[in-house]
Amino acid sequence: MASTTPIVWEATDQQKKSSHIHRFMEWLKVRHSFKFDDYAQLYQWSISHTDEFWRHFVEYADIFSFADDQVVCSKWENDFIGVKWFEGVELNYAQAIFKQYSDVRPAIHFADEQNIALQSVSWKELFQQVSALAHWMRTNGIQKGDRVVSILPNIPENVIAFLATQSIGAVWSSCSPDFGNDAIWNRFDQIEPVLLFAVDQTTYNGKQHEKSEQIRFLQQSIASIRHTVLLKKLDHHSEAFHFVDWNTIIATDGGELFFEPLSFDHPLWILYSSGTTGTPKAIVHSVGGNLIEHMKVLLLHWDVHPGERFFWYSTTGWMMWNFSVASLLTGATLVLYDGSPSYPSPERLWQLAADAAIQHVGLGAAYLIHCQKLNISFKKDMFPALRTIGSTGSPLTPKAYQWVYHHVKSDVWLISFSGGTDVCSGFVGGNILLPVVEGEIQCRLLGCDLDAVDESGASLRNDLGEMIIRQPMPSMPVYFWGDQGNEKYRSSYFEKIPRVWWHGDFITLTSRDTVVISGRSDATLNRDGVRIGTAEIYGTLATLSFVNDSLVVCLEKKDGSFFMPLFIKMEGDLTLTEEHKHSINTLLRSSCSPRHVPDAIYAVPDIPYTISGKKMEIPVKRILMGLADRSTISTDSMRNPSALDAFQKMM
Repeated sequence: MASTTPIVWEATDQQKKSSHIHRFMEWLKVRHSFKFDDYAQLYQWSISHTDEFWRHFVEYADIFSFADDQVVCSKWENDFIGVKWFEGVELNYAQAIFKQYSDVRPAIHFADEQNIALQSVSWKELFQQVSALAHWMRTNGIQKGDRVVSILPNIPENVIAFLATQSIGAVWSSCSPDFGNDAIWNRFDQIEPVLLFAVDQTTYNGKQHEKSEQIRFLQQSIASIRHTVLLKKLDHHSEAFHFVDWNTIIATDGGELFFEPLSFDHPLWILYSSGTTGTPKAIVHSVGGNLIEHMKVLLLHWDVHPGERFFWYSTTGWMMWNFSVASLLTGATLVLYDGSPSYPSPERLWQLAADAAIQHVGLGAAYLIHCQKLNISFKKDMFPALRTIGSTGSPLTPKAYQWVYHHVKSDVWLISFSGGTDVCSGFVGGNILLPVVEGEIQCRLLGCDLDAVDESGASLRNDLGEMIIRQPMPSMPVYFWGDQGNEKYRSSYFEKIPRVWWHGDFITLTSRDTVVISGRSDATLNRDGVRIGTAEIYGTLATLSFVNDSLVVCLEKKDGSFFMPLFIKMEGDLTLTEEHKHSINTLLRSSCSPRHVPDAIYAVPDIPYTISGKKMEIPVKRILMGLADRSTISTDSMRNPSALDAFQKMM
């Protein structure tokens, strides 16, 4: 964090003056007599006068009206659970999107592996198809509050299905179709969906994958599903399971599209935790909380303008899909891509960015680092439209910063963005008023009272600490589905340090208020920027007769890549063989997903546990990363201290 760390980009005066955040500051000065000389002052006001910040932002962005004498945020005591925001407001996320209806620009552009040429959906077509689908849903008894789930890939139909769901006040949830059957069931079954959207064939990395068996499995194993709407790619399975054809529904006239008025805290969608401590937790997000948070980030921290094109490479099981759909709120054209980022070559997404003249490109840090290691380089004039490159999912290395500016575009704004499924947004990210410093995230986002603390809870600067949030944010979960007494919610964020949200990231806040994230401080696994849980892996391996016990960790390497070793305690006197390893990998790939397959498998004599019966993933991770050794770990609370010896010997 030396002061000599290079600045790699800074906006021009004209770019700063034409930005949303500059206009917001000028508006605050003229309308409310608030004068801020720089971002540091604006940020401090946003966390010291949080109610005022959010009240004025929703007024500035014309999101909804809220009386001056009404309370923005209710009081809280021991934690943020149950906090109420903007009580009395009624709104609808889909309606807010359709406020941007335009006859002069498309709503969506999309491409996939099989169709390189860009295709489009106009706002008129989007409105007509959402109207038709919403009408069919109402006619078939889908009501406000019902759960609607999807295993569609990243195609326009998934956006249409979401907008129709939200328009009637039903609750959306999606999983990527590349998830295994059990992984999807573990998520969807707990929320009792009544409607499933599915496709019978997907394409990835040049290969077709039939999904008929997956659809049958879900219909048979989730009793609450009453209807399945199928996007047909094949012709030979019509007798295999019951469905309603997507195209038949869309061809009908839905009439006027009615938007159900919803309270601020009405459920918008349900996302899922990684499953570190058991079945993935179903995280319920609110309509109002996500709406104002997404507009804050996309306007003030991304500077997205009407008519610009916004693309984020994502599956439909990652929160960045939800976040990318939010770009429609700003009047941007959403760009979608379905397929592998590296098929037929690692340059595929970059070619899409050039062909589609995209202003805002979002990618996983792992993909950017991969491109950097391949020494890919582009012509200086290849991306004339490109304004920003977003990176998220894992820390972006200084070398990857250098690669972007030397080999992609020298005057692009590189936005390293970090947040999570927990808020369906970010805590730290971009700021056009500030320079980009190599290897560092520009700032803490407005309204996010983020700090780095040591083990005692004391604030740190220029030193590695735990990320915490000291005040509620509107986009924090309303609740976890089926969580009696909010026990899981409370234990996930509020038990480690009293009265603050503990997030589980190692971070450094520098003296210049930039942020460096060093990876997870908990046992969550990071695979190519997608967080997955250890419990899913353990539950799957428990079905193998030769496995007695297991432990998995993910190690963040200095070059920005990840290494995920799996440790197996074999049953009885068995020896781990290549055949055993093949069985493990095959089962994890089919039951969970390809991301659950480890990079290496090792046999160990024993798996370390605490006295209370918890696997000691974090101590093992710290040993293997050289951050601790056997002698520095307290063994008083261990059931089997000698189990650590095998891991220490691996160093």
